[in-house]
Amino acid sequence: MRINAVIIRILRQFIRDKRTMALMIVAPILILTMLSLVFNGEDLELKVGELGLPDRVVQKMEENNAKVIEVEESEIPRYIKEEDFDAVIDFRSSEKTVYIEGSDPSINRAILELVKTSAAVGSIETDLAVEYTYGSSDMTAFDHFGPVLVGFFIFFFVFLIAGVSFLRERTQGTLERLLASPIKRSELVSGYVLGFGLFTLLQSAIIALYSVYVIDLKMEGSFLYILLITLLLALSALTLGTLLSAFAKNELQMIQFIPLVVVPQIFFSGLFNLDTISVYLSWIGPLTPLYYGADALRNVMIKGQGFTDIWLDLVALIGFSLVFITLNIQALKKHRRT
Repeated sequence: MRINAVIIRILRQFIRDKRTMALMIVAPILILTMLSLVFNGEDLELKVGELGLPDRVVQKMEENNAKVIEVEESEIPRYIKEEDFDAVIDFRSSEKTVYIEGSDPSINRAILELVKTSAAVGSIETDLAVEYTYGSSDMTAFDHFGPVLVGFFIFFFVFLIAGVSFLRERTQGTLERLLASPIKRSELVSGYVLGFGLFTLLQSAIIALYSVYVIDLKMEGSFLYILLITLLLALSALTLGTLLSAFAKNELQMIQFIPLVVVPQIFFSGLFNLDTISVYLSWIGPLTPLYYGADALRNVMIKGQGFTDIWLDLVALIGFSLVFITLNIQALKKHRRT
């Protein structure tokens, strides 16, 4: 009987907490659906430029799901850097050369396998000279994923800690007392963001330094850009966490936002090939801060690019933070005593 009483009490708790019940069902279904659409999306189509390739080799490459386009010799760097070609293949001389984009080791291997397989069918000698625009033959998978993981972990922990901290201000009554004072809602949010922002700056600097100088993550660009990107990414996580904390009643409900708000972002951060993601999901990525943070980190750490190549990502991160701050100021209205 006593066991039955405990069982009934637990069941009543779940029934009363409809949000938790819904999340237990909705969150796994949502994530499984995304995983299904990510891994069962479009087949990878390699975009390849060619100079002097025999028609039979081009035909074989196209049969192997590659898009082959004839290009101009003087424009090879531009095709790779500006037009997203995965490689340009030059077979005009006796020394056959493959110019590879190089930032993704899996794409690099796929290109070389494609060339060797297709050229073998054409009875052509396949000793190749390989030149990498970014990276090298020694580049590892972790070098490719590392920048994304740096951005993700900074975003995740700042979101969680900022959300829970701001929630405690409310559950402990501190927030209501502050709102009962003459302080403006915008001043409260700005002060919290700036105060907490100092710790996010410290956290971003330590994680970035550790990633580059201790675990030796590939680093081609300026470290100052890494600090700037991680700081802006952390600020977007901070402002998003404080915003969502306004809609949570306790720490458990705050944590429940993670599978709905944070986890889906990793699917669109570049950890998986965005070219193969289903068209039904491809529009979500540009609506998430991690999409821009990871893109900027990769451009600096792997490609060695500078401000002119990442400024749009930086503007997007600043825009997300401003939107979240504005929404948070509006959300605090319901907590202000009149």
